[in-house]
Amino acid sequence: MATQYGQGYGEWDDPGSGATAGRRHRLPLALRAPIEGRSWGEFCYLLLSLPIGITMFTYGVTMFSLGAGLLVTFLGIPVLAAALAGARGFGALERARARGLLGLEVADPEPLRMKRRGAMAWVGAMLRSGTSWRHMLYTVLQFPWAVFSFSVGVTFWACGWSLLTYPLWFWVFPRYLGQDGIQLYGDETHHVYVDNPFEITVSVLLGLLITLATPWIVRGLTTVDRLLVHGLLGPSRLATRVVELESDRGVVVDTAAADLRRIERDLHDGAQARLVALAMDLGLAKEKLTVDPQAAARMVDEAHGEVKTALQELRDLARGIHPAVLTDRGLDAALSAVASRCTVPVQMDVDLASRPAPAIEGIAYFTVSELLQNVSKHSRATRATVDVWRVEDRLLLQVSDDGIGGADTSTGSGLAGLAGRLDAVDGVLVVDSPAGGPTRITAELPWRSA
Repeated sequence: MATQYGQGYGEWDDPGSGATAGRRHRLPLALRAPIEGRSWGEFCYLLLSLPIGITMFTYGVTMFSLGAGLLVTFLGIPVLAAALAGARGFGALERARARGLLGLEVADPEPLRMKRRGAMAWVGAMLRSGTSWRHMLYTVLQFPWAVFSFSVGVTFWACGWSLLTYPLWFWVFPRYLGQDGIQLYGDETHHVYVDNPFEITVSVLLGLLITLATPWIVRGLTTVDRLLVHGLLGPSRLATRVVELESDRGVVVDTAAADLRRIERDLHDGAQARLVALAMDLGLAKEKLTVDPQAAARMVDEAHGEVKTALQELRDLARGIHPAVLTDRGLDAALSAVASRCTVPVQMDVDLASRPAPAIEGIAYFTVSELLQNVSKHSRATRATVDVWRVEDRLLLQVSDDGIGGADTSTGSGLAGLAGRLDAVDGVLVVDSPAGGPTRITAELPWRSA
């Protein structure tokens, strides 16, 4: 997860402002809000909410009442199914409207799950679908909120702009209506009009305040619409979680396959190749043993060196799969061993009262190991720190260095793969590494007891 810092709230457009996103503005956000495209889009959303809400409310109440009333006969069941299907159609329209005017991206809900084909199977699937009933609930709940938000939004918008532009059109009153200006108060004997420069100026200032406040009022009103659309018209939490787990399962499978290929490659190119050469050397030494004992002794001595090298490669490979010190003594000792092999001095602080589950412990070990390898290879740092601690049900790891910075998960580097591995177990990787340094990388893992 990469985050950009340093952008002032009043200096840059928000992401919902379309093509102007990321462009510098001379006016602060509070002054340009009334003329921004985002504000007008949200106001148009409120204007459309009332007629669409009336249509949906009428449809939902009518169809549901008709279906419920006909349940005494068989006709009520297909009528209710048709009502739910229509509500899903309105839901698709509302998601498109929210996407176009509010910039709200809501995924389509899960499709109907039918065990067999046919009209009756479709009716049964529609009636069993919780998503369909949430869409029907939306057609009913959206209407009263649409009435309220339409009334408030239009009132503030009309009052603000009419008072702000009052000097441009107040002449209409004396010329065509026979009065001096807008009437604030009047009875049979006394009338108060906004007709002198001071009162007109006060009206303009009041209109300016209302106009500046209206976009934020409208934004607050549309926040409720966003919650309704996201909560009732999007996929359910269970469906979203299923999709996440399917994606995480794919990441885990791909990661396991990549690890197996790496182990096979390391064995084939390293220890296996050395053992093959060792066997050949020993065969030649055996042949020369009776002919040239001294040459045979030299070959055996060289083979002895190859055995030591092959054993070291096998130890390194085994440590890369799962180090024995991690199993025997836990994260503190295992990470201390990793820190001792780093090319820069590392200060280690592991504050854990107990050990996590072996799977989480292994992921934490390899996360810190890979981050320290990056420090050694790319950071140009003079020192690094590793902190490991537990907060409630989360295990946190933080690796910091004083190097050149510039680490980013969006460039397809090893950090991106590490972030994917952590995400597969509901973990998070946060990178804070501005150009010039320092770098602080925090990993968060779920805590599961051993």
